[in-house]
Amino acid sequence: MSADFRYFALFKGLQEEELRRLAGYAVTRAYPKHAVIISEGDTTDAIYMIMSGRVKVYLSDESGKELILAIKGSGEYFGEMALDGEPRAASVMTLEPSQLAVIPRGDFRAFVLEHPEVALRLFENLSRVARAINRKIRSVAMLDVYGRVARVLLELAVQRDGKLVIPDRLTQRELANRVGASREMINRILRDLTAGGYVTMHDGHITINKAPPPHL
Repeated sequence: MSADFRYFALFKGLQEEELRRLAGYAVTRAYPKHAVIISEGDTTDAIYMIMSGRVKVYLSDESGKELILAIKGSGEYFGEMALDGEPRAASVMTLEPSQLAVIPRGDFRAFVLEHPEVALRLFENLSRVARAINRKIRSVAMLDVYGRVARVLLELAVQRDGKLVIPDRLTQRELANRVGASREMINRILRDLTAGGYVTMHDGHITINKAPPPHL
């Protein structure tokens, strides 16, 4: 099955023939839920385009504790850090069955050099990634666990029918991994937010009824 890159913002404005040429470099692979695509420290050299599904980009320690750096879905990509030839800086795992188009680093690098607009978008994306990591580091250093939870909930929420909702199902373990805390601590914070009427939880989905207070 040939990869279709027409709906990737990274390739906006490219001609059909150029996209077909890029697709010719790609190998499309299907992965089940919870498949590890990349492990931190790997020396793999490919770029991954997400055709369908979702993945998490994360760091982990020897005890298995995780810190989630990003969640990516259809139309997004990961692995661009491999362009410098260095080992992988983070791990990536599927959150649901996913289909990825895998492009060898050399082919992708040559394509980017021919299309400066793509190179500029890659640079802009790397800048956004760096800023997001800086915000996460600042959050871990400056905020307590409750403050980190409140910030993540507000960052994930979107407006739907006049309400602030987190569209994707979010487990306590996933939230704990996002803020660098224990699941038990997250459970207590969510209970307090629910009791105070700040959030409503149903089947893993969270609605924010009003902005969480600075402190509980």
